[in-house]
Amino acid sequence: MPEFVYVARNLSGERITGEMSAGNERDVVSMLSGRELFPIEVNEQKESSAVRIRRRPNAQAMTNFYTQLATLLQNGVPMLQSLNILKQQSTSAVLAEVIADVRTRIEDGSSIGEAFARHPKVFNSIAVNMAKAGAEGGFLEDALDRVGQFTEQQSDLKSRTVGALVYPVVLSVVGSLIVTVLLVYFVPLFGEMFETMRRQGNLPKLTEALLGFSDFLTSYGIWFLGILAVLFFVIRVQLNTDAGQRFADKLKLKIPLFGPIAQSLAVARFCRVLGTLLGNGVPILKALEISRHATGNTILSDTIETATENITSGESLAIPLTKSGQFPSTVTEMISVAEEANTLDTVLVNIADGLEKRTSRKLDLMVRLLEPLMLIVMAIVILMIVVALLLPIMNMGSAMT
Repeated sequence: MPEFVYVARNLSGERITGEMSAGNERDVVSMLSGRELFPIEVNEQKESSAVRIRRRPNAQAMTNFYTQLATLLQNGVPMLQSLNILKQQSTSAVLAEVIADVRTRIEDGSSIGEAFARHPKVFNSIAVNMAKAGAEGGFLEDALDRVGQFTEQQSDLKSRTVGALVYPVVLSVVGSLIVTVLLVYFVPLFGEMFETMRRQGNLPKLTEALLGFSDFLTSYGIWFLGILAVLFFVIRVQLNTDAGQRFADKLKLKIPLFGPIAQSLAVARFCRVLGTLLGNGVPILKALEISRHATGNTILSDTIETATENITSGESLAIPLTKSGQFPSTVTEMISVAEEANTLDTVLVNIADGLEKRTSRKLDLMVRLLEPLMLIVMAIVILMIVVALLLPIMNMGSAMT
C-alpha cells in the first residue's frame, strides 16, 4: 500500500505533519477528516525513508522488545517514554535505530501499527496486524505480549530443529571429504601398481570400477564441481519463481520421513498464528489472510485461501481443510468441534502446542536413527575402497605361491 506524507491543521489551528498508508490521496483526506484534521497538503512518498536494515535483529532481541514494551505499558508508562527506555536499553544497534524511528512516527501522529509497518524486515505481518488490532481494540499490551510469546516459541522450535540436524550434517560433510581425499589422492597411488594386471585383464571388477571413478574425479573433478555450482544456481533461480516454489513445496510434503514432519510444522505455525490473532480480536477473514502466509508452504497456503473463500460464502473452516487432504484428520476434527463451541482461538493454540511436541519427538527419533545409519554408510564405503585395493594384492600373493 502506498505511503503518503500529509500536512494538516487541527480544530485549534495547530499545524500537524505525518505519514500514513492508504490506497490513494482521497482515502488519506477521508481518514484525516475522521481524525478531525483539515488537510492542507497530501503527497505520495516515492522513496521509503525507513531505516536501512544492515542486519536483522535476532529473535531473542525482538522477544525482549515486545514483552518489555507490553510490561511498561501495563504499568502505566506512556508509549513514547516506553520506546525511549527500550531504545536506550537495546543491545542491538539496528533495533535501537528502528525503535527511535517508530517513536518519531508515533510522535508525529502515526499509530503503532503504521510505525511497525514501515519496517517489514524487523516487524513481520503478525506483529504489525496484532499491533493495529490491539491499538484499535484497546488491548495493545496483551497483543504485544502475545506477539512476544509467539516469537519466542517459534525461535525455540527453530533452534531445536537446527540443533538436531547439526551433527548429521557435519557427519555427512566430514565423511564426504574423507572419501573424496581417498579417491583423489590415495587411490591413484595404486594405479601404476595395478597397471600390469589391468592390461592382462586380471584386475577385479571392483578394483577396476574404483580406479575408473578415481581417474574421473582426478581428471574432471573441477568440471564436475563447476557443473554442480551452475546447477545449484539454476535451481536457486527457479525456486524464486512461483512455479519453482510450488514444485519445491509440493516435493517437501512428499519426501519420506521428512514430508510428514514438514507438514506438521507448517500446520502448527498456521494454527498458532490464527489462534493468536483470533484471541486478540482480529476478524477471522483478516486472520486467515495473515496466517496462511505463516505456513511457509504455498500448497497449504492455497488450501487455506480456498477455505477463506468458503467462509465468505457461509461455510465452516473445517470442511474445506478436510477436503484438501493436506491437514491431519485429528486437526480438522478438533477445528470442527471448536467452531461449534465457539472456542476456536484456544483450540488452535492447543493444536499447535500438541503438533510441535509430537513433531519434536519424531525429529529427535529420526535424527537418532540417522546418525548410526550415516556411520554405517560411511563405514561400508570406506570398507569397499579398502577391499578393492586389497583384492589385487591378495591375488598377486596367491599367484606367487
